Amino acid sequence: MNAASFYPLFLQAGKVTIDSRKIESNDIFFAFSGENFNAATLAEKAADEGALAVIVEDQAFENTARNIFFVPSTLEFLQELAIHHRNQLNIPIIALTGSNGKTTTKEIIHAVLSQKFNVQYTFGNLNNHIGVPLTLLSIKPEHEIAVVEMGANHQKEIQLLCQIAQPNFGYITNFGKAHLEGFGSFEGVIKGKSELYDYLKNHSQTILVNENDPIQVEKTENYSPKITFGKANSDYQFEEFSNENFVGLSFQNQKAQSKLTGNYNFTNLCAAASLGFHFGLNFEQIKTAIENYTPTNMRSQVLEKKGKTFVLDTYNANPSSMVESLKNFSTFNGSKTIIIGDMLELGEESDKEHQAMMSFAESFNFDEIITVGKHFKKANSISQSFNDTQELSKYLESNDIQSKNVLLKASRGIALEKILEFIH
Repeated sequence: MNAASFYPLFLQAGKVTIDSRKIESNDIFFAFSGENFNAATLAEKAADEGALAVIVEDQAFENTARNIFFVPSTLEFLQELAIHHRNQLNIPIIALTGSNGKTTTKEIIHAVLSQKFNVQYTFGNLNNHIGVPLTLLSIKPEHEIAVVEMGANHQKEIQLLCQIAQPNFGYITNFGKAHLEGFGSFEGVIKGKSELYDYLKNHSQTILVNENDPIQVEKTENYSPKITFGKANSDYQFEEFSNENFVGLSFQNQKAQSKLTGNYNFTNLCAAASLGFHFGLNFEQIKTAIENYTPTNMRSQVLEKKGKTFVLDTYNANPSSMVESLKNFSTFNGSKTIIIGDMLELGEESDKEHQAMMSFAESFNFDEIITVGKHFKKANSISQSFNDTQELSKYLESNDIQSKNVLLKASRGIALEKILEFIH
């Protein structure tokens, strides 16, 4: 069986899922096996629950009478089906990657373009070699634009995702010190992320460029077509303003106030607004989208609890994003405590980067610095230090944080948001 022959059945399906717990009537279930589990054993149960079809990579469980089909690789077949579906679509697909801000930017672009179009976009953080195909396969005939987030932690990953999604537009949010363990170096990050540029150039597609980023400018020099923002001679020029702790965007004396904290989010707003203008929206539509968008995904999320202001930025962390978070938090009015957790996947650079981050944090004279994780514990000889989130939670049960403002910033693996319930 190949993707083309299976495609008519796919068109009858409600959705494609790889989670046996989320199977609904008329779904297609791809049985992805783990090291210690054969997901094909769930095939008959999935069919009993109403699955339209089940894809397995264990031939012993094939039952074509019940639309349980064997393929050599469920992953490869998922990707092939996504490519086949992509080739039938006649809508613009916007791809974005970058070291920081991918998901927030994707969410804002979706909010903006949804003012005029029916937009499908990457749900949550499904941005890898499985998530991108699932996003593509969720695009229905009623959708008019798609926004696809692409994540990567090593070379050639973005190249593969581009071959699957075949984007018409692309944007790299920035190049930072993220996933150094996989990319090998900052130069490796630039090379890996720029695979999006390579695809777009090779297929004469449109690149969105922040002209305040010298790497983006260098990588797209003398290329056309592109959409630019950031400089006086760019296609679109925006001014930044802030209201208390929140960033806003101004265009030709018209203002849009977001619910996002951090001037690093100004660039994300500019990218979304630029695409909005390119696709024919007016500023009022863009303003409505920006002002109504509320972050809820532990990315630059501001919460009020027990009379304190919390900045919850615990979905991810690397040296580049943590620097920006600390700089932004230092501008808050009133007493300030930072709780920072380990930055993971830094490989051989880990000790050096955590030591540098401690020095940087101490330079702001925050009222209190608390660190979580073995890497920061090694670098922290002055402040409160805890091995993990559980240890800090126990401490907080009987010790109050006195500051009015509290920043929580760490990599996903630290799960730092769990301490919120223990803060009095």
